[in-house]
Amino acid sequence: MTESLPAHVLVLFGATGDLAARKLFPGLYRLAEAGRLPHDYVIIGSGRHSPGTDDEFRQQVRDGLDDTVGDELDSDAVDDFLGRISFQTADADDGADLAAKVREAEEAFDHEGADTSDVRRLLYLSLPPAAMQPMIAMLDRESLTDRARMVIEKPFGLDLESSRELDAAIKDVVDEDQVYRIDHFLGKEAVQNILALRFANGLFEPAWNATSIESVQIDVPETLAMEGRGSFYESTGCLRDMVSTHLCQLLGFVAFEDPDNLDEKCVRDAKATLFEAIRPLDHGRVVFGQYDGYRDEEDVADDSEVETFVAMEVFIDNDRWRDVPFYLRTGKALAASRRTITLRFRTPHTTVLRGAEPLANELVLELTDDPRITIDVRAKLPGPTMDLTGASFRLDLGDDVPDGEPLEAYERLLLDVLNGERTFFTRSDEVDRLWQVIQPLLDDPPEVLPYEQGSWGPQAAVDLVAHGWRLGGDA
Repeated sequence: MTESLPAHVLVLFGATGDLAARKLFPGLYRLAEAGRLPHDYVIIGSGRHSPGTDDEFRQQVRDGLDDTVGDELDSDAVDDFLGRISFQTADADDGADLAAKVREAEEAFDHEGADTSDVRRLLYLSLPPAAMQPMIAMLDRESLTDRARMVIEKPFGLDLESSRELDAAIKDVVDEDQVYRIDHFLGKEAVQNILALRFANGLFEPAWNATSIESVQIDVPETLAMEGRGSFYESTGCLRDMVSTHLCQLLGFVAFEDPDNLDEKCVRDAKATLFEAIRPLDHGRVVFGQYDGYRDEEDVADDSEVETFVAMEVFIDNDRWRDVPFYLRTGKALAASRRTITLRFRTPHTTVLRGAEPLANELVLELTDDPRITIDVRAKLPGPTMDLTGASFRLDLGDDVPDGEPLEAYERLLLDVLNGERTFFTRSDEVDRLWQVIQPLLDDPPEVLPYEQGSWGPQAAVDLVAHGWRLGGDA
């Protein structure tokens, strides 16, 4: 166990939901099995409705671990982990029983004269936007925010006004340094590796600017449709769910200036400065789409105009990136599931190989659990003429660094919360600025265009990039 960490009571709101089953409990189990959790910890699941007895809840968690971790489960480790889990109902109107259970758990950490005032609380709020503020007020009434770190799941509001209301409600009860706005993309090994690739390599750092780079694509298509999330999407949509959060955060990591070091203030200052430089969006360069059959999904209105697809062109008005287009695309029920960033380099102005077919130089980052990097270059085609052909360098960190110990995104970010490390979490001024950028699209949304399931979205989005998208295009 991690002896340096104080005792912790972890309270997971939304503990019977999909996120908890797929990510939170598996992440906590893996941390426990690896000895990365505190020596003393308990996990209290909470929600409006009880899943039954504590044993029945533990069995529900165990079933989820069987599905997600499977054969890698260690019997002793999982028994110890499940033995620390219980459930207590609570809602925004009544949290007294939950507060009592938290304090009872703290008082149980009494070995070697431990003081309950040393026990930390981790409050994880995986709740619908409408439930977030009332629940935060309840936590304050019950004094559960004392000695607490509060993890807030996206979306952080549904527009600029509600985001500011949520931020004010949070800051009424806790200090900003207690708040961890989680975007799991920032916990991905491949996303964090962007920083190493950019700033630690003389091959790339001098060329990471408008002089060398013609365009950037940040492309996160998904083959999945609603999968039972129709109600959520009807209230949120793709723009709020993916663009104002995940894709814009990826934009920040790709484009921000050298932060000097990786402490939380420098990194988040650099992102905030980058977001301030985003040019107002051109509505004519934004495409909304809705896949055919979306309106037939459960909990979706028959006349719904909610977008399940967004593609847009973004410009950053600073010296590094001025007039370089950044193309962002994401959506449901598309032709592939990928997380790909493509930097397209400018074609050299040379007459040495005049008449040869110009092929694109591209640096391609695949943001998988095992990061992959591809560099497309031009080379001479073997033979008597000076014809060019395409060739690629490939780096697979999973194979090239076999001794690495990558952590799954939620696993990494949960560990960061326990350690009080906020570098890869989102700060309130970042959130506010991104809502400022997105709000005009909410006030005056583009026409929602239909697209076939299994396609690359509406034709207008395909045509958005003159030279074609890396995925599903001619590039």
